[in-house]
Amino acid sequence: MSYLGIGVSPGNVPVYHGNNSKVIDRRVRVTELVLRCVICGLAILGAVLIGTDSQVKVIFSIEKIAKFTDMKALVFLVIANGLAAAYSLVQVLRCILSMIRGSVLFNKPLAWAIFSGDQLMAYLTLAALAAAAQSAVFAKLGQTELQWMKICNMYGKFCNQVGEGIASSLIVSLSMIVLSGISAFSLFRLYGNNSKGKGNAI
Repeated sequence: MSYLGIGVSPGNVPVYHGNNSKVIDRRVRVTELVLRCVICGLAILGAVLIGTDSQVKVIFSIEKIAKFTDMKALVFLVIANGLAAAYSLVQVLRCILSMIRGSVLFNKPLAWAIFSGDQLMAYLTLAALAAAAQSAVFAKLGQTELQWMKICNMYGKFCNQVGEGIASSLIVSLSMIVLSGISAFSLFRLYGNNSKGKGNAI
């Protein structure tokens, strides 16, 4: 039996549940908002660092220009960061609106859409990061068996800036994974609250 969010334990000691739920909801909203802002900012930073990176090297009186478009993995990473930034910006606006209205999620379809979107972006950023990191390792260390040169010995500035972009993308990817867990938790709480509501109605 419960009245006004107060449960009664088997020992007839009042146990308050309503306030704890509100505290958890508020922490979820704040954490989600902070993470999405971090993702948006670092995703833009990573895309700009890699997308604007270039270096000119003169080899035997011939100019060679290193650009991110020379490596398809870096192009994929720039696109993934751009999508993550745009998606996070939309979600930041949604978080602010939900905090103003006083609810984490509006309904089940929206909860599923957010959960699916977070999962998709987490996989996308992780895949792009893995591809770019592998290409960066080959550029740094080379591959003697395939006669691949150590490109970073020639284009040091280019590789350093790409490394900074990959580091930003790593934080973006890890934050997206954490957000996927938060959205799953919010979805679970939404269904749990609905189940309790139906049980109390009965």
